[in-house]
Amino acid sequence: MSILLEINNLKKIFRTGPHHIHALRGINLKVQNGETLGIVGESGCGKTTLGRLISGLDQFSDGQILFNGIPLKLHHSKKNLRSKIQMVFQHPALSLNRRMVIRDTLKEPLQLILGIPKNEIDFQIDNILSLVGLSSDDKKKLPRKLSGGQQQRIAIARALIANPELVILDEPTSSLDQSIRNKIIYLLQKLQNNKNITYVFISHDLNSVKKISDRIAVMYLGRIVEIGKTDQIMNKPLHPYTKALLSACPTFTSNNPSKRIILRGETPNPTNLPIGCSFQDRCNIVKDNCRKIDIQSKLLKDNRIIECLNYDNYS
Repeated sequence: MSILLEINNLKKIFRTGPHHIHALRGINLKVQNGETLGIVGESGCGKTTLGRLISGLDQFSDGQILFNGIPLKLHHSKKNLRSKIQMVFQHPALSLNRRMVIRDTLKEPLQLILGIPKNEIDFQIDNILSLVGLSSDDKKKLPRKLSGGQQQRIAIARALIANPELVILDEPTSSLDQSIRNKIIYLLQKLQNNKNITYVFISHDLNSVKKISDRIAVMYLGRIVEIGKTDQIMNKPLHPYTKALLSACPTFTSNNPSKRIILRGETPNPTNLPIGCSFQDRCNIVKDNCRKIDIQSKLLKDNRIIECLNYDNYS
């Protein structure tokens, strides 16, 4: 597969008065055309910030984002290329204009981005509504007349109607109950197969990530600490943080609750990060060198990437 998205040493710093918050601290990623990369991590690790930078909603402080081999800033200077990256947000009720009927919401990208003639608008809208499992009558409704699952389908339809190559999905199922989550995951997989879309799936819901992702990247405090194929990460995690994260999910520990790993200590202050590994004060395999050396990512024989000095001593 070809590389659709490449991220090199990406950094994002938020300045709040005299303090600098290091939200992303050197992210490196490659996403292949047609795959789904899941991104997981606890709240505040930088998942959503990363998604917003990729989609062009926010500007990064340093580093590089390449889309089809071209710096993202050059793509975003051209309207027809901007449509190639779209984003689905966490809360559809908030991301949809509550005063606009669905037809008007879906009409905007067709007119503003693709320049579709007026006489073809309704055909395009009916087609995308059918793809996401809704009827043409739904286009006449306001968002409040739709269920949460239907609203999320509209949000997905709005992202897909411009024919993107890459869709950033930021917690697309978190506000839905379990049965609707499964339907949305199935819908996303079906649409991916039909349209050859690439997904970056951001979520704290490990079950959803497991179902949809080809590979998973684990984030902690603005860094990616482990990347691997889904079965590698889920069945044999190596980084101590990945192990703790998975152990906190009831689905993975219900048969063996003794596997639950309780993290001690506190997450470091992002305005005053320690020297060495940022996980050092919460890690149960920490050694002296972890507090002295800036940890770099290492590529392993099985093609997973890990950012840990002592992972091979951790069974």
